[in-house]
Amino acid sequence: MAKIGLFYGTQTGNTQTAAELIQQEFGGDSVVDLHDIADAESSDFEEYDFIIIGCSTWNIGELQSDWEGFYDELDNIDFSPKKIAYFGTGDQISYADNFQDAIGILEEKISSLGGTTVGYWSIDGYEFNESKAVRNGKFVGLAIDEDNQAELSNSRIKSWVAQLKQEFGL
Repeated sequence: MAKIGLFYGTQTGNTQTAAELIQQEFGGDSVVDLHDIADAESSDFEEYDFIIIGCSTWNIGELQSDWEGFYDELDNIDFSPKKIAYFGTGDQISYADNFQDAIGILEEKISSLGGTTVGYWSIDGYEFNESKAVRNGKFVGLAIDEDNQAELSNSRIKSWVAQLKQEFGL
């Protein structure tokens, strides 16, 4: 089976925990390699045709700090032959006006660099006002809210990974 690179940034550990659950759901480290973006280099992206990006939204619609520091490095990566999936962690109640903005910011940039977005996720079941992560009525990836809907995270991850397996052709 093809290897998948999962690149995440984490502050509180929620995004890392979600990354590890996604890795397990795919079948473990023989299928998905985890990369903390704080320790990653542009060249790390080259070996994968399938990439998963995980980022939490911080402050008022900002990227997690390690992703913010890596953002300009994205320009050095050829995403054109790659399928890219996104997941984000955030708080839809306290930050209803910018819920999941970070994955929207990253998806917009990576798409402009040739990446093909897969893994769109329904906005049904979420309560928020606005999000840079919504395109054509769906999130650009899996939205996880450990603050308000932690009980739904595992089932959402299972469903999303099953969807990605099909979209990645695995």
